[in-house]
Amino acid sequence: MPNGQIAIRSEDEAKRPTDILWPRLRREAEEMREAEPALARLASSAVLGQASIEAAMIHRLASRLGGDLSPGLLAQLFAQAMERDGALRRAWRLDLAAVLDRDPAAAAVAEPILHFKGFQGLQAHRFAHRFWREGRRDLALFLADRASEVLQVDIHPAARLGAGVFIDHATGVVIGETAEVGDNVSILQGVLLGANGALRDANGRRHPRIGRGVMIGAGAKILGPVEVGRCSRIGAGSVVTGPVAANTTVAGSPARFLGHSGCAEPARAMDQMVFDVGL
Repeated sequence: MPNGQIAIRSEDEAKRPTDILWPRLRREAEEMREAEPALARLASSAVLGQASIEAAMIHRLASRLGGDLSPGLLAQLFAQAMERDGALRRAWRLDLAAVLDRDPAAAAVAEPILHFKGFQGLQAHRFAHRFWREGRRDLALFLADRASEVLQVDIHPAARLGAGVFIDHATGVVIGETAEVGDNVSILQGVLLGANGALRDANGRRHPRIGRGVMIGAGAKILGPVEVGRCSRIGAGSVVTGPVAANTTVAGSPARFLGHSGCAEPARAMDQMVFDVGL
């Protein structure tokens, strides 16, 4: 491809509806180039010089994480992985939609793609997880290490994350090897999904399983192979070492049951205040 463009293809390319986000991203990049000349090169290389919104995301991520690999080589590895796995294309778009839906600080499509380390750290994990599943352990661990160093998001490549996940601010987020995170979960800064010593469940899992639509407040620690039920809410700073029922709120250290989760979709509401349940 000319000018460093990255080709992203899929078998159903011709059947896909018109991509409304790609023209919007290009327009935002053009506006950024005009309004801030110092960033003209970034806008041109990361967005305007690319062939699709997937290619723009990949180019930016590879540029930030290259390290001992050339960004061009890493971008090609990412592009090849996306061509092999259509689920990657779907998941990253739902993650982008989650940022735009839940983060009031996101005023443009370009912002998470170019600047937000939570979104970028999550995409780095998606590629690392794909490589891990393919048996490319060293490449997966390299990506996880680079994401931790550059983006301050430490997710083990084996951890399984659903689509439409939102990691806000992201600094200090740690997700362990056997953790599972459902679709449409929101995670704030400083969250740990960690082990509780050598404790394992019957399947050998050491880390938490987070249900769909859960909101995990800033600094919360969820430890061990515990189940957090769908659409529950974990208060900021909580320490959770036992199961959490669906559609409930827990908070405190140790966490205690406070009542209903306060709304139908805590992950979208992003409400960390728990006055509504009497705390």
